[in-house]
Amino acid sequence: MSTDRSGERPRIIPTGPATGILSGPDESGPPLTVIGTSPIREGFDVTCLRQALNARHAPGVTRLVLNPDGHAGYGAPVGCVMVSPTHIYPGPVGVDIKCSMSLLQLNLPADQIADRRLRRALIKAIGDRIPTGAGAGQRSVPKSRRVPADLARRAVVEGASQAVCQSMGLPAEWVWRCEDAVHTGHDGTSDTLAERFDRHVAEGTFRNLDEKLGQLGSYGGGNHFGECEIVQVGEDARSRAVAEVFGLRDGCIAFLSHCGSRGFGNILAQSQFRRLEAMFERWRISFPGGDRHLVYAPLGTPEADAYLDDMAPGANFATVNHLLINALVLEAFQEVIPGVAGNLVYLISHNIARQEVIDGKVAWVHRKGATRAFPAGHPALEGSPFHRTGHPILLPGNPRDGSVVMVAQPGAEKSCYSVNHGAGRRMGRREAMRQLDQGVVDRDLRDRDILTNCRAYPRDEAPAAYKEFAEVLKSVEQAGLAGLVARLKATFVIKDAAGADD
Repeated sequence: MSTDRSGERPRIIPTGPATGILSGPDESGPPLTVIGTSPIREGFDVTCLRQALNARHAPGVTRLVLNPDGHAGYGAPVGCVMVSPTHIYPGPVGVDIKCSMSLLQLNLPADQIADRRLRRALIKAIGDRIPTGAGAGQRSVPKSRRVPADLARRAVVEGASQAVCQSMGLPAEWVWRCEDAVHTGHDGTSDTLAERFDRHVAEGTFRNLDEKLGQLGSYGGGNHFGECEIVQVGEDARSRAVAEVFGLRDGCIAFLSHCGSRGFGNILAQSQFRRLEAMFERWRISFPGGDRHLVYAPLGTPEADAYLDDMAPGANFATVNHLLINALVLEAFQEVIPGVAGNLVYLISHNIARQEVIDGKVAWVHRKGATRAFPAGHPALEGSPFHRTGHPILLPGNPRDGSVVMVAQPGAEKSCYSVNHGAGRRMGRREAMRQLDQGVVDRDLRDRDILTNCRAYPRDEAPAAYKEFAEVLKSVEQAGLAGLVARLKATFVIKDAAGADD
């Protein structure tokens, strides 16, 4: 990645209490919007800011937004929005294609799981059905809902189609609660994806394809998680009315999940990086800002079509993976507490490129660690359950400080109808492992009566490794992007269970 020739930290010029413009040595090109209060703006590290400037000046980019959770990423910062009507960029999508959040609302009052032994039973029932970790697959747990190879192929080609949902035993009505239930190829068809998939198989792109497809219905490692929450709807009339449309139940249990396209999507993304980097080197094209992770392809070229045809099956995998996880979570609750029912509130992605209208023009909006935020009346929500309210925004903080459900405000237009996808890291993983004390991390959760499936909670995922969630939330609200609907208070957490404590 290139560095600032002046050697100075790029300046953020405040334009409001929670907005600013990032200024670099080259003042030409589109403005770079920064969302964040003063403490957030001061907390961005130099690498993150320089990556943002590199991305802003990349070919075809018309808008770039740095959200309050921004930190250094793959080519472009995690927590950014990048808009281009002419080019597609793999870096600002990332290697976990369509990493997403989902929320399952149960009709279970919170006081019914106050008993720690019952929560331990729920953790075990979920762990018996949903594997966790980088290499996790269906065969590693006894009660998974194993997906035959031919059905898994249909899932990555068709997404959450009616036929796929029926074959997997997924509730058909959940499809209407997905940001995008089906992703198609560059030409708008699934046939193109089928041809592309078969070509990958013939060329040997996937090593251990059956293993990768067998990860449907699993959490990965790192920041992937499942979290049992107590829903606390705001007391004002607006929050209550919006919560009713969303299907939230005050004082009841909900289950929040964070995961994506697993090894299947990672292979597709890495393959695209290699292909495009080789093309740049073959044709001696300069990498934007000298960063090879900012490779791109002009729309309409075979390279752009190939990327879109690989992004879509990764996104389809992620969608079906989430739906299957939620079905298995509901099944686990029903095993421990018979009669429990649940409905999907929403599934929303934060690593995807989508065609949207920005500034009156159709463009590809790349959201890297950023979440879509369409307010009430947005044309894209017409015909959905959320046209009159805006759709749910699922914003995870951390188990200690909680998470929230929000709804977009008209002011989200300034951020290209986007908000951050969470708190954002303030420590790298190695730094967190060096600096944080394991005893303090575990005691912090134990003192709040938050159980986990881990003997030792991962230090690199500890709340202290992330930015102050209250300040991040304040940034979103003061910038006028979204408003609070409900808070989510953790009661137990499912993480990569390398040290599972059953």
